[in-house]
Amino acid sequence: QVQVVESGGGLVQAGGSLKLSCAASGRTLSRHGMGWFRQAPGKEREFVAAIRLSDSTTFYADSLKGRFTISRDNAKNMVVLQMNSLKPEDTAVYYCVVASIGKSWSYDYWGQGTQVTVSS
Repeated sequence: QVQVVESGGGLVQAGGSLKLSCAASGRTLSRHGMGWFRQAPGKEREFVAAIRLSDSTTFYADSLKGRFTISRDNAKNMVVLQMNSLKPEDTAVYYCVVASIGKSWSYDYWGQGTQVTVSS
């Protein structure tokens, strides 16, 4: 079992920045990835970014490239999502996820979510 804990959400004005952190614990992660999804009120959950732990290859939603950056801290089994130039439409609950990687990514373990609110 893997425990996933997010931190770092909050309220920020449009144009500002926030950093979300996610720590995974409970087992050794090797052929895994970690990433972020978000869900805004009344909308479906959507992919934000992910990173493959074996080689730190990153993946982003096309609409967020250039504003969001995902990185990892190898020693702490932690990933960080740096969000810049935030917009009101970025308001959502952000969920961290640990995925096992086979032929495709299987998003197995989810955090509780952290609220990000961007005011105009």
